[in-house]
Amino acid sequence: MNRPGFDVKPLTPERWSDLEDLFGPQGPCYGCWCNHFRMPQRLRKPLLGDGARQLFEDRVKKGPPPGVLAYADGKAVGWLQVGPRVDVPEWNNPHRASTPLPDAPAEDARNWAASCFFVRRGFRGRGVTGALIEGAVAFARESGARLIEAAAMDNEEKRSAEGLYVGAESTLLRAGFVEVARQKPGRPLLRLVL
Repeated sequence: MNRPGFDVKPLTPERWSDLEDLFGPQGPCYGCWCNHFRMPQRLRKPLLGDGARQLFEDRVKKGPPPGVLAYADGKAVGWLQVGPRVDVPEWNNPHRASTPLPDAPAEDARNWAASCFFVRRGFRGRGVTGALIEGAVAFARESGARLIEAAAMDNEEKRSAEGLYVGAESTLLRAGFVEVARQKPGRPLLRLVL
């Protein structure tokens, strides 16, 4: 799972400290620690910060890996939460851009979601997201997934880095994803069949 300049590896318990270093003491996205799509807001919000960090660390220790890390010179520079849709139940809610389609139900663990991206400052715009997607595709294939979906942002040039935590449409299209639905304005549901 390598792209020139980047090495992409699944997030295993041994790599937890690399993720902590990447996310920083507060965690990305206002202390979410990649729990946004894992539980309803009423349960998630009181945990923001240390509680969310502990919850996600416990998830990583339990396994299987909930995503992949991109490394440059041995330092984690990017993260992509990717795995079965069933692991991110809030991503599957009706009325979301990521609502599952009938031909790819959330209950089928072979249907995967690329739900959260994060790239370290100083590395944005340098191909980290593309490397993460390539690594995620390899990881998904090795894990028996049949497809990966992402509910990306279009017009990404107008979005902040935080606003692009769901991924940029143009990067996913370059990686071979195709639009299969547009359930919300500005948020295409993109799919790559493996």
